[in-house]
Amino acid sequence: MQFARVNDVTIHYQIIGGPADKPVIVFANSLGTDFRIWRDVIVRLAGDFAIVLYDKRGHGLSDVGQVPYSIEDHASDLIGLLETLEVEQAFICGLSVGGLIAQSLYQQRPDLVRGLILCDTAHKIGTQESWNTRIATVGKEGIGSIVDRVMELWFTPAFRRPENAAYHGYSNMLARQPLEGYIATCESIRDADYTEAAMKIAVPTICIAGDQDGSTPPDLVRSTAQLIPNARFEVIRDAGHIPCVEQPEALTAIIRAFIDFALHGEQSP
Repeated sequence: MQFARVNDVTIHYQIIGGPADKPVIVFANSLGTDFRIWRDVIVRLAGDFAIVLYDKRGHGLSDVGQVPYSIEDHASDLIGLLETLEVEQAFICGLSVGGLIAQSLYQQRPDLVRGLILCDTAHKIGTQESWNTRIATVGKEGIGSIVDRVMELWFTPAFRRPENAAYHGYSNMLARQPLEGYIATCESIRDADYTEAAMKIAVPTICIAGDQDGSTPPDLVRSTAQLIPNARFEVIRDAGHIPCVEQPEALTAIIRAFIDFALHGEQSP
């Protein structure tokens, strides 16, 4: 396990080396998860690209940090980590809140970003009312009280079969996140709006949605792609909010093709 001290917060991360002539891909995960959600994508990319994964503050093995905090705080943590690792001009792949962090990182430090891969995310996610309701519920009853409902948003019915051990594992992952960090990140999502910022993105960008995503439905993700100049849009079939778990092969293929296009102006074979 690897740890770095950034902005007075200990950040858990992993770096996997790759060819010197290939770009780095940085993965930022969703609310209520840690970086293990990317495993089945990483095993398909390792050796071809250098890879950075990390647990944002309030999640996984990273510190909760001082609350409340904003998406800009999350992005500042990632900026500090990339500076510590001497990573520049990376492709930032952000899922859900990770996509908001990616947009904020680009807004703050465009020199660090070669391209954006925005998975199941948007320029603005949810409403004040929806986030306040969730925050009040978990504050009173704990994260475990919302697990079943969140799983319905995250995963397709096929994945949520009672006999699927992975479904129960991801339920455990959500329930075991630090409550204070989860609530603070909910607040940061509630207060984030990158509508104006999205229109100023000037690096190659792709927006990807699972066709059965209940948290950021395809139409919302498409609307974000339409805001970003020249952004691409892809839908992954038979996937909910976390396609890196349900359809890692399809997501990996999209990532590879997008990076090839961004670097060379052509699709991979």
